[in-house]
Amino acid sequence: MDIRFVLPELRRMDDLKCEAIAVPLFVDERPLRGPGGLLDWRLSGMLSQLILRGRVSGNAQETVLIPARPKLPFEKLFLFGLGPMESFDGTLFDATVDRMLDTLTAVRVRASVIVLPGRAVERISAVEAMERFLEVAGRHPEHDEITLVESAEAQKAMGPIVEKARRRARAAFT
Repeated sequence: MDIRFVLPELRRMDDLKCEAIAVPLFVDERPLRGPGGLLDWRLSGMLSQLILRGRVSGNAQETVLIPARPKLPFEKLFLFGLGPMESFDGTLFDATVDRMLDTLTAVRVRASVIVLPGRAVERISAVEAMERFLEVAGRHPEHDEITLVESAEAQKAMGPIVEKARRRARAAFT
């Protein structure tokens, strides 16, 4: 699996060639922040309207598929509910990443963009998120490429962890 990064900027995400984007949201994250807020803005407030109408809640275990084109470069936008922010922990992070990857596998997406759970609102550090992500993603070899939406600072913190994992994978392969 190839792991890449993109800054949380719409013009950067517009250049991505992926079929789907997976975005987590908390039930009490209003207005949407980070990449979710950017996507809502690009979709002319459609995500906010779905929340206001009760079609999307952010409740734990909720998974919603929204067609993203033509306003986004992705065909599919998946929203994954996390429940309330105060209940977020490493176990929920792992379970949500697992659910994201299972969902993307079920719809045969091999190259995707993922917003890591809890990162947009700093509920988990960049380093812990990357370590946990790599552990969960290791159980999903069917994914060829995953692009993570992270700030430059987070990318700098996560980069050595990704590189170390790449070296281990190469060593195990040879």
